[in-house]
Amino acid sequence: MSLVVTLAMLPVLGWVMRSQLQTEARDRVRNARKAYVLELDDRVQVLKLAAALIATNSDVIRSIREGDAKGAADTCAAFEKLNPDIDIVFLKKDGSVVARVGCESDAVAERHIVKDALDGKSSEGLSGRGCGATREPSYLIAEPVADVGAVVVSRRFSETRLQDTGKKVNIELALVDPQGALIHKTAGFPAGGEKVTGKEPVMIQLGGKAFMVEAFTEDRLKTKKGNYSLVAARDVTKIRATIYKNLGIALAFVLVAGAIAIAVGFRTANIMSTALRRVSDALVRLKEQEYVKVEGVKTGDELEQLASGFNTMVDGLQERDKLKTTFGKYMTEAVMEHLMAGKVQLGGETLTATILFSDIRSFTSISEKMDAKALVTLLNEYFTEMVDVVIEEDGVVDKYIGDAIMAVFGAPVTKNDDALHAVRAAVGMRKALAKLNETLKQRGMTPLKTGIGIHTGEVVAGNIGSEKRMEYTVIGDTVNLASRLESSTKELGVAVLISEDTYVLVKDHIDARAVKEITVKGREKPVMTYEVLGLKGETASPKSDPAIPPGSEASA
Repeated sequence: MSLVVTLAMLPVLGWVMRSQLQTEARDRVRNARKAYVLELDDRVQVLKLAAALIATNSDVIRSIREGDAKGAADTCAAFEKLNPDIDIVFLKKDGSVVARVGCESDAVAERHIVKDALDGKSSEGLSGRGCGATREPSYLIAEPVADVGAVVVSRRFSETRLQDTGKKVNIELALVDPQGALIHKTAGFPAGGEKVTGKEPVMIQLGGKAFMVEAFTEDRLKTKKGNYSLVAARDVTKIRATIYKNLGIALAFVLVAGAIAIAVGFRTANIMSTALRRVSDALVRLKEQEYVKVEGVKTGDELEQLASGFNTMVDGLQERDKLKTTFGKYMTEAVMEHLMAGKVQLGGETLTATILFSDIRSFTSISEKMDAKALVTLLNEYFTEMVDVVIEEDGVVDKYIGDAIMAVFGAPVTKNDDALHAVRAAVGMRKALAKLNETLKQRGMTPLKTGIGIHTGEVVAGNIGSEKRMEYTVIGDTVNLASRLESSTKELGVAVLISEDTYVLVKDHIDARAVKEITVKGREKPVMTYEVLGLKGETASPKSDPAIPPGSEASA
């Protein structure tokens, strides 16, 4: 079967190679066309500039008005000497010739172009015989000269120009008139190539050489009697030889492939053992947490299904690790495992947890002085420092509320020292803020000041929302009181404020002082509050927040 398929591919290979030959030749033709068009544009621009300068020359105007042939010719003699392929004809208003420079005849073809200029309108176009002296076409620019007549400037399509263009793009060219007669050709242009017409390239054999020939035309090569065209010929002799060589190599390859195909039939058993070995090796690497897939085994039986199933399993393990990595950006590993085990149900459960709220003071005034991009950058830098501390203390970042952070300690997994972890996180956040402020000062930015409130109590924790869109969070009076404690830090002149419920759980591990009882909306009894000064055995934090002016601090 392999031998038959390979033999069937030979004609396709030959067709592909021939297509490559045509493509390369066509690219060369396109290059020739672009070069010719650019050169033609340059010629036309020179003609337009020359015609405009001559038409506005005061000596030319006077010479045409007075019928002074010598004066008109003398005016342009120097220009004609520098551009020998440019012809100039001076005409009176009645169309009679005053003088000519470069022309061998007074006849000027394309009378409609001249008539437009005599009527006061600039005109241009291709003339099949220019001044009428030769079969060379010329491009004409006709400009009115004041109110006395017109000047016609033309440039011949000479054989020299054609040779230069061919050399630039390394291709042979021929110029053909509308009747198909050859006007000019480069030295190496193949005989008979000028007869090629149409849009598709044609292969011409000439002796031992092969040429790919294609014709094209341009708008500026069009006349009322028909279109002049360029025929480009690309010597593809060497390329054709390369194709034949490649076909020979392909034939040899077919023979080799046939021998290999026969040998492969006797190696089926080896393929099966190789497939099993791949799966076995992949399993060993999987144990070492290297997620490698088994290379495809196209056997069409259980071995192929085994490899496919193994690769699907690897994809699932990679997806699980991806989820774990994503969850790890928001919570501790223990919480992540709890959620991924599916232990949190829609509707929630009642837990005892410690809630921490942290907020930047006077953030509105800070944001008014910064552009949006700088503000977001500052917040991201601040949140990075704060959240790292929360996660280090086994906390869960429940949400960001503008510039505020709500963190939960004890949900969904409750531990005996959740309150202590929350207070330790608050102390750590103050230290991290102090380091961040040093960096901000070095940048010439205003240091940030924060307030932190902490309360411990019962909360309802779980997925809130709908079956299609949920959010894991905690709600209840405990959350509200923690938020109220945070907002009270400013008026009480403290940095970290905790409730009595939290203080009772952590008092053996922290240095704190009683502040005052505060009344909270929705609660009948006032709440006793405490300022956290630091952890026992560590350097105490400042008694009050430096952002609070002296004298505003509440007494213990």
